[in-house]
Amino acid sequence: MADDEVILKFSNVSFEWGQNKPILNEASFSVRRGSKITLMGQNGAGKSTIFKLITGESHPESGAINLNKNLTTATAKQVIPREDLELTVKEFFEKCFTEKVYDIDKKIDDILEVVNFTSPHDRLLKNLSGGQQARVLLAGALIQNPDVLLLDEPTNNLDKAGIEHLTKFILEYPKTCIVISHDADFLNTFTQGVLYLDIFSKKVEQYTGDYFTVVEEIKLRLERERMKNARLEKDISHRKEQANFFAQKGGHLRDVSSKMRKKIEELEGDIVSLRREDKTIKNFSIPAQKDIGGVILQLDSVAVSKNHKFINKKVNITLNKRERLLLTGPNGIGKTTLLEKLASGHAKGEHIKAGVKIGYYRQDFSTLDFNATVYQTLMKAQDSDGTEQGLRAHAAGFLLDAEILKAKIGSLSEGQKGLVAFATIALEKPGLLILDEPTNHINFRHIPVIAKAINNFEGAMILVSHAKEFVDTIKFDYILDLGSL
Repeated sequence: MADDEVILKFSNVSFEWGQNKPILNEASFSVRRGSKITLMGQNGAGKSTIFKLITGESHPESGAINLNKNLTTATAKQVIPREDLELTVKEFFEKCFTEKVYDIDKKIDDILEVVNFTSPHDRLLKNLSGGQQARVLLAGALIQNPDVLLLDEPTNNLDKAGIEHLTKFILEYPKTCIVISHDADFLNTFTQGVLYLDIFSKKVEQYTGDYFTVVEEIKLRLERERMKNARLEKDISHRKEQANFFAQKGGHLRDVSSKMRKKIEELEGDIVSLRREDKTIKNFSIPAQKDIGGVILQLDSVAVSKNHKFINKKVNITLNKRERLLLTGPNGIGKTTLLEKLASGHAKGEHIKAGVKIGYYRQDFSTLDFNATVYQTLMKAQDSDGTEQGLRAHAAGFLLDAEILKAKIGSLSEGQKGLVAFATIALEKPGLLILDEPTNHINFRHIPVIAKAINNFEGAMILVSHAKEFVDTIKFDYILDLGSL
């Protein structure tokens, strides 16, 4: 059980990114020593920003953030910063400390063992798989032995064994842990309470209980609010009719009408501003490239990573239109490397039909120009006969409003980058769709819509995903397990 001592407290904290982008509005909550907390909220609500406020990387506009004296914090971020990808494993861990650590090599080996990973210390981070990078990010936080451990989407890119290992670690972790994740089953195994960041009110609501219990509590609360509003609106409508009737009669009935209007104002003030947290992206389609028939992809061999070396293995995979391949295997086996080479046309044993357009969803979003705006990105992908109105309507379906369209890709949350990636692919009309962990960072409400679009895609498709529930909703013609080759 968590200690009763409050070690972290937000008191009426307000914060915004630049002008007209408020994240928190007088938000208050507290965290007790040793507790395991989930931080919930819609994509782009500002969950990662709360982590930056806790660590002191960002500072509030007003209000107070109190962290007990001498308490240390460390964050395992969602992705390795682009500027750090050229670092070696050793350089990355050295960067985790403000002072030189003399026994750093032993510390690295010990902490990598905790996250169930081994690697040469001179290996470049950019050469690690997504799952291996996720383990290094976690280890980078753990090596600091923080009093408050902040985990931002820690299961992204992790295979089943990695998630099980991480879950066991969190359950046994004796200190305070706050986790952002869209993996409900993972969260429910350790969550003792939930901080819910409402994207519309900019407040943080605090709940006690495991994850599923809190989600159900929020759902019931929303329903109660809707029912209360329906009753109030019916009452208000009836009273307005009566007030209008009395006002027309004149005399003392006008006074009655005036009093009734004051009561109506009171009732209107009681209407709860309904949260639209259940708002999701609209159903969309990914149109396939026209006039592409026959064999779209022929794969005769693949490179598999064994003990940090790639070995070529023979396979026999043929994909025609409307055929899908699921690529599986443990972290580090070479799935992402294979997808990268397929997308660039540099994979050995790969034969892609001439003229086929490839739509590539990369897990690190590096196919997107981080310095371009969302509007520029979508405009570039749109057909020459597309209209401004059509582009904005398309963007709105992915919850990309006028403000987000003006924002640079690099300033978006990871979840918003994912929505931009899907919106872009839908405009590109590919013949071959390559998807590398497409549900990472994505709000769980959007995932059924994305699965439907993928299932309706008329071209060929290759998917890598560790999200079992998502994979189970997709119809596959072939499965290639690199781990069994």
